[in-house]
Amino acid sequence: MNSKPILKVGIVAGEYSGDRLGTKIIKSLAKTHDILFDFKKLHVMGLIEPLLNLRELIKFRKLLINLFIEKEIDYFIGVDSPDFNIGIHKALKLKNTCKNIQVVSPSVWVWRENRIKDIKKYIDLTACLFNFEDNFYKKKNLPSIHIGHPFCKLFPENKEIVIKNFNLDPSKKFVSILPGSRKSEIKNLLPTYIEFIKLHSSKYSHYEYLIPASDNQSLDIIKKDIPPDLPVLVGINCTKDFLSISDFSVVTSGTATLESAVLGTSPIICYKTNPINYFIISRMLKIDDIGLPNLLLGKRKFPELIQRSCNAKSILEAAESIKNNNDGENISITLRNLLIGLSPEESAQKILSL
Repeated sequence: MNSKPILKVGIVAGEYSGDRLGTKIIKSLAKTHDILFDFKKLHVMGLIEPLLNLRELIKFRKLLINLFIEKEIDYFIGVDSPDFNIGIHKALKLKNTCKNIQVVSPSVWVWRENRIKDIKKYIDLTACLFNFEDNFYKKKNLPSIHIGHPFCKLFPENKEIVIKNFNLDPSKKFVSILPGSRKSEIKNLLPTYIEFIKLHSSKYSHYEYLIPASDNQSLDIIKKDIPPDLPVLVGINCTKDFLSISDFSVVTSGTATLESAVLGTSPIICYKTNPINYFIISRMLKIDDIGLPNLLLGKRKFPELIQRSCNAKSILEAAESIKNNNDGENISITLRNLLIGLSPEESAQKILSL
């Protein structure tokens, strides 16, 4: 007979990376409790897609809220997707049915700080991936923990093996080009990256350019736009492999910039959106740097090219400015240490202590 008490946990994860983060905490909770949890995935990302699917998302969220209330869950854990999850946090807190935990902080330290009011009202604990987020919450006297980021255990692949597996020329040097995972990101940035490749390859003929696609749809979009005469290899699900053998990378702002820096491949951090979006966003930003490696290090160690400055010529200049940087390994070690947080077991104990 099982003597462990039953703990009912409702969890919503918006992306596959969120699934993994949530799973680790769930497994740790399960060591002391039997858990009955409802696990759903949201596959809507970005700013525009949620608006286009707003009615469906609201309906889906209402179904989840009713399910969690009906099941009388003890804890609700929202992983990422803060704008979606805050509605669930609010509804459950008003019913006073359970404790609310948000895993992955909304970017209140970047913009829309007014969301702090809702966090204070409806969320019992925020589990932060980064230490500067945890520090931000503590300064606001809000309960938080630093659970760390999986990249603290990220190390490069063997270069010789990667070159052999992808049938690459070992006499060449490599540059990784990461245009992003969303269609809008690829649309906005890939043309600029292609122009950079043209400029760079005409000056440095011994380089080959590696573009990892996140899925088959992205693969098709990228391949369609790459001129056949450029020395470019496009692969799928091979970001870590490509970054591990590259001298540097050109990366659309996001988690991939951190992955590149942790692997010791200096990223040139790029961001470009349509002028209206940028006009709005730029006036809401509260920080000078947007790249995760720079934010973690507390200084601009890697170039950031935003909007108008994100052009082929500027990327080429940035590439030439960092090519002699031999500090990549030391920065990797520093970043891994900064990304270490509480273990899943310690995180679970913090949650149970609520």
